[in-house]
Formats: sequence, C-alpha cells, structure tokens
Amino acid sequence: MILVCENFSCQMGYSIHSAVCPWCGTPAYLAQRVPRIVQPLDLEIYRDYFLCKMGHDGDFQLFPGSSPLDVNGIVRALSKSRIITFNGNNFDIPILTYALTGATNEQLKEACDAIIQTGLRSWQFYDRYNLQQLQWLDHIDLIEVAPGQASLKAYGGKMHSRKLQDLPIPPDASIRWCDRVVLREYCGNDLATTIDLRNTLSEQLKLRDDMTAEYGIDLRSKSDAQIAEAILKSTLPFKVERPVIPEGAVIRYVAPSVIAFQTQILRDALELIEASEFVIGSNGSPAMPDALGVLRIRIGESQYQLGMGGLHSCEKSTSRYSTTTHVLRDVDVASFYPNLIRNLELYPKQIGRMFLDIFSGWIDRRLEAKAAGDKVVADSLKTNVNGTFGKLGSKWSILYAPDLMLTVTLTGQLSLLMLIEMLELSDIRVVSANTDGIVINCPREREWLVQEICDWWMKHHNLILESTEYASLHSRDVNSYIALKADGKVKLKGAYAPPKIVGPSWPNPTSEICTDAVVALLRDGTPFETTVRSCQDIRLFVNVRAVKGGGEKDGVYLGKAVRWYYRAGETGAIRYVSNGNMVATSEGGCPVMTLPDTLPDDIDYDRYVSMARDILSEIGVKV
Repeated sequence: MILVCENFSCQMGYSIHSAVCPWCGTPAYLAQRVPRIVQPLDLEIYRDYFLCKMGHDGDFQLFPGSSPLDVNGIVRALSKSRIITFNGNNFDIPILTYALTGATNEQLKEACDAIIQTGLRSWQFYDRYNLQQLQWLDHIDLIEVAPGQASLKAYGGKMHSRKLQDLPIPPDASIRWCDRVVLREYCGNDLATTIDLRNTLSEQLKLRDDMTAEYGIDLRSKSDAQIAEAILKSTLPFKVERPVIPEGAVIRYVAPSVIAFQTQILRDALELIEASEFVIGSNGSPAMPDALGVLRIRIGESQYQLGMGGLHSCEKSTSRYSTTTHVLRDVDVASFYPNLIRNLELYPKQIGRMFLDIFSGWIDRRLEAKAAGDKVVADSLKTNVNGTFGKLGSKWSILYAPDLMLTVTLTGQLSLLMLIEMLELSDIRVVSANTDGIVINCPREREWLVQEICDWWMKHHNLILESTEYASLHSRDVNSYIALKADGKVKLKGAYAPPKIVGPSWPNPTSEICTDAVVALLRDGTPFETTVRSCQDIRLFVNVRAVKGGGEKDGVYLGKAVRWYYRAGETGAIRYVSNGNMVATSEGGCPVMTLPDTLPDDIDYDRYVSMARDILSEIGVKV
C-alpha cells in the first residue's frame, strides 16, 4: 500500500503503515485511488533555465523572472503516474527531488554538474543535499533494462526512431526566451525516443513486472544480472560482504575429472591450460595468458581457439550445404553455463553452499515451468540463472568469484572439445564451433553414430544437446553467418543480424536490405535487383553508427549517433568532429537524421546491389 501526503507543498511525505505523513502530519490518501498513466519524464538544466517535461502533464519551468516552480503540479502529476525515464535513477529523479525543495536555477546547475562532471552517485547526491528519496514514486528507469551500454540517441538509431538529435544548445550557455522553445522541442523528442524504447522493451518490462509481483521487490529497472543478485540477496538469511581481489592476483584452472582426451594434441593443450597463470585485471576479470591466446588446436580439418568468452573455430568465408548424402546439423548445449555451475557444485565462498540450493532450485523450477507451459515463470527463472553467471565476473557484485567464472568457461570449452574429438575420430566432420555449440557435416547413413556419441557425451557431462538441421550455412567467420534451416526459417548472426534484441546483443542497422537480398537469392533465387528496387521502407536502407565526440558532414553537425543512406551522386563522407577522420562506410552517405515520410527518389540502388554481391562473396558463395 502506498500513501501519499495530501499537502503537496510537503517534502513528499509518504507512509507505508500510517495514515498521516511522517514529515508534516497531514492525512494521506491512497495513491492507488488515482488512475495510473504512463508518461515519460526528462529534464533540461542550465544556469538560468530548468525544464521538467512530462508526456501528458506538459512543461514545468523555472527561469529568472518566472513564477516559482509549480511544485504542487509536479507532485500531482507524479503521484498519478508511472514515470518512465532513461538514466532517471542516477540523474533525473535526484535532480527533480532537489528542485522540489525550492532550489534555484544556479543550485540546480551546480548539482547537475556534480553528477555529470564529477561522477557523483545517486546515494551520494541525496546525502550531500540532505534529501529524502521519493519512495512513493512509481518509476521505471530503462537504462539497465536495455541491452548493452549506449546513449538514448544510439538506442533511437537502433529502433529507427523518427528523429535523432543532440542537445542543440551548449550546456554552459545562457538561455534566452527564444532558446526555451528550442529546448522544449528537443526535450519532447527525447521523450518520444524514451517511449519508443519502452515499447521496444515491452516484453522485458512485462517480465520484470511479473517478477516484482512474485518476489516482492522492485525489479523493474534492473538488468538481468542485477535481478539475479537482488533476488539472491532477498533470499539469503544473512548479509554478504562483497569480496575484494586485488589487481594482479593470479588464479589457476584445474580441470574436473569429467575432462579427458584421447589424442595427444588435446592432452598437451590441457596440460598448458592447467600450467597457465590467469591474472586479474583492473576490471576484476581474469585475462587470457599470451600462450593460450595464440594457441590454435587442430582437430580434423578445423582449427579452434580458446577465449575468455568461449571456444570458437577459425573458419572464414565458407558455404556448406546439406545434400542427399550429407546432413548439416547445428548442435547446441542447453543452459550450458548454468548447468555447469550446478554439475560442478560451484559456489562463491562468501555465500557458501546455500547458493547451490537456491540456484539449483531456480533451474529445477524453470524446467517444471517449461514442461507445464508456464512461460512467465520459465522466463523469470531463465533471467535468474543466466544473470547469476554474468555477476561472477563483476567485482562490484556479492557474487564476485573470478575463479568460478574461469572454471565455468574453460570447462565448457574443454567439454565441447571432447565432443569434437569423439566425432572427428569417428570420421564425422565438425565444421564450426562457437561458445555453446558446434556444426557437423555428417553422412546421412552415420547419423545413428552421431546420436550415440551425443548420448554418451550428455550422460557423461550431465548436459543436454539440442539439434537443428540446416539446409545451408554461409559464414564470413564464426561470429557472422547466414543459416538457412531445413524448415525454411533463417538465422542471422553478427554482421548480418537485424537490429533487434537478441539476448545481450542489439546491433545497429547496417543496410538491412542487402542481407535481405542475399537471403532472398539463397532461399528463393530472387535477383538482387528485384529485392532492392521493390523495397519501399527507408529503414532498410539506412546505416547507424555511434560517433564519439559527434559527427558532421559539409560543416553541419549531426550528433553522436549518425544515420545515413547512400544517395546517387552523393560525394564525401561523414567525419568525426574531433579529428576529421571518416566515419566507417559513410562515403557517399546522405545524412537522414529525421526519417522521411516517403521513400527518397534518389537512393543509389546500384550501390546496394553491389553491397549485396560483396556479402555473397564474403560468405563464400560462388555464383
């Protein structure tokens, strides 16, 4: 139950248990009685101008000569709303809390600079300015929910938001009356992008809503890894102190008894791994020793390289096909790292074996939920188990255990190498490997043998393999490929992936029409020209890049996230403002920071067709 003080000039008094405000004694009312509306919020702060803009309730301003800030109006708007921000927990909400106390423009600007320029954290901010947090505020911050680490403008580019715009007036400028109109328009565009992001993340936010209700703690503004840690903290009956491991500390890997090889080359590799020293870097994670970084392990016709993220093969520019005699099959390990943690009984020392009880319970409940068709519970528990592994390498987490992270990743790679070795010794070719799976090219009459080998491997390692048949696989390298599945579906990875969220990845748009044209040719035999020239969606022609320090063309500043399409007859490139260097692949690009309502009539179709041909060549297809 949330109670909000009826005295809107009060310092946002609220109470969970009593019917009066603990600050001013005024009777409180139930916030739930006011219908909740979802509205974005953003601030603009200058030494002589303050703007709080909301999606439904409009503009609240403070500047010299104006009326005092409408504190009551802001509080009313907040109390009836679910507020959506981007980086609100660290910036907008602390600054707004300060503004509601009657702070002046100069004081708000000083506080803004303290956050931006000195890195003042939110809890430090509240202490410095003697503020109470707005505990009653219904607020979701999207910055941690969104995959990766990017600015709101960069996410706008990924989502094809209509307008990408940087701050139009320098932050240290003095704001004239006419500038206020410009800033309100700019802030409104940020609100529109925030809503775009909220809609794009609707599935992730729904999951967090469900988990918040289940666990009784607010998880709506947290990343997957933060969710796992928060739930674990709430479950443990004691407080856990975060371990401190100094930079330069050395850890070693000891292979578990399930790891055993038949060939000398892999035995030698294992001996080298166990003899190596892994040094903790400044980021808190162990670094790959030089001897292992250059190691290439040849098994059959393929080479493999170890990595801190996982195993990968070293093939480049290759195309392979299932035929009447051979089948191309992708074999992945289900829940690879979480199951390794459980199988190896790994737990952070600072938590103890109780960690395993909780973690194993999550895995078992997820399997039960999947079997019962309960997607909500299954997805929430998947977030827990995957997020837990992510925190093992974070020196800021109570789960921090770099030795466990190393054990999981190396054991996973060695387990896959065992499977590859067994298949190759049985004359079954493994043509690719990456982190949690392999691709094999097997004679159809020997599929029974593949199944027997996989069955033995699953039983030996207590892991589950899942298989998908490919009609063809076209790889630029192990991380970037186009796979046509036997059921007609398409899998795009790396450089060819569309700009949509896939786990922790969210790529930028890069002339998607070219990949579409290649897929249409490979799958249906459709000529490139037909696919490219028949497309009416400008979003499939654009490229987006984050540009550190900002980009410009022909003396016109564009922003820190730039977007362009290739225009017939266009010359020159987009360049970095800081050094004049060309933004990669932007030669001949026409900036399109605001998407047009209709398709431009000057698109350089020939260039897009040529780029599609280049993709075909780099994935090893010979026409």
